Amino acid sequence: MAGAPAAAPVSLRATGRVARRQAISRASRYVLLAATMVGVGVLAFLAYDVIRTGGSRLSLDFFTSYPSRRATSAGLRSSLIGTAWVMATTIVLAIPLAIGTAIFLEEFAPRGKVTAIVRLNVANLAGVPSIIYGILGLAVFVRGIELGGVQLLPKLGPSILAGSLTLALMILPMTVIASVEAIRQVPPSIRDGSLALGASRWQTVWYHTLPGAIPGIMTGTILAVARAAGETAALIMIGAFAFIAFDNKSLNDSFTVVPVQIYNWTTLPQEAFRVNAAAAIIVLMVSVIGLNLIAVFIRERFSRR
Repeated sequence: MAGAPAAAPVSLRATGRVARRQAISRASRYVLLAATMVGVGVLAFLAYDVIRTGGSRLSLDFFTSYPSRRATSAGLRSSLIGTAWVMATTIVLAIPLAIGTAIFLEEFAPRGKVTAIVRLNVANLAGVPSIIYGILGLAVFVRGIELGGVQLLPKLGPSILAGSLTLALMILPMTVIASVEAIRQVPPSIRDGSLALGASRWQTVWYHTLPGAIPGIMTGTILAVARAAGETAALIMIGAFAFIAFDNKSLNDSFTVVPVQIYNWTTLPQEAFRVNAAAAIIVLMVSVIGLNLIAVFIRERFSRR
C-alpha cells in the first residue's frame, strides 16, 4: 500500500502522453487534408483555365489537320499518329521485357548480393530524370555506337524506333518494380500448393502466380505508359520534330508527338497558337486520365475475379 500514492502521478503522466499523441494525430490529419486540398485546388484551377482557353478550339478539323503556320488551320493529325506509333512500339519493346525481368528476379533469381545489387540499381534507375534518358537515347540510338571504326549499333537517327527505344528504357525500371511488387503480393500458399501437387516451377508461375499478379502488373504498366505518353524532354533531346506534315508509315520515319507539338506552340509569339496548345493539352489530359481509369477498372475487375 505504501507505493499506491506514487502510482497515480505515473498514470496521469501516461494519460497525458496518450492525449497529446491523439491530439497530434488529429492535427496531422487536418494538416495533410489541407495540403491535399491545396494541391487538388491548384490542379482544378489549371484544368479550368486550360479548358476555358482551348475548349472552343476543339473540333473535327483540329484532329484531322496537319500543323500549319496559320494557327486557325493548325491541327494535331501528325502528332496523334506519331504518338500512336511511338506508344505502340514502346509497349511492345518494354512490357514483355519488364514482366520477364520481374518474374526472374522474384521467382528464379538466387538470393544473394548480386540479386540485391540488381534490385537496388533498378530502383535507382526509376528515379533518374527523363532528360538523362534523352541524352542516352541520343548517344546510343540516334548516333549509334562506334568503337575503333566498327559500328556496333546502327545509327537510327531521330526516328520512331529511336524514340520508342528511349521511352522503353525510361519506363522499364518502374514497370519492373510494379511487377515485382505485384508478384510478391501473391500468397506463398498458392505456390506451395501448386508445387505440392507436382507442378514444375515454371508451371506454377505461369498458371498460378502470374494470373494472381495481373491486377498489379497491369496497373503499374498502364501508369508507366501514361507517363511515357506525356513525355517531352527525352523526345526533344533525341530530335523529335516540331513540324511534321505527313502520316508516319514506318519505324524509320521522322516523327512528332502531342507533348512536343504543345511545346512548339507555346514557344510561338502569337496568342492563337497558345489557344491551340491549350486545346492539345485538353486532348493529352483526357488521354492520360483515361489510361488511369482503365488501370483502375482492370485492377478492380481482376481483383473481383
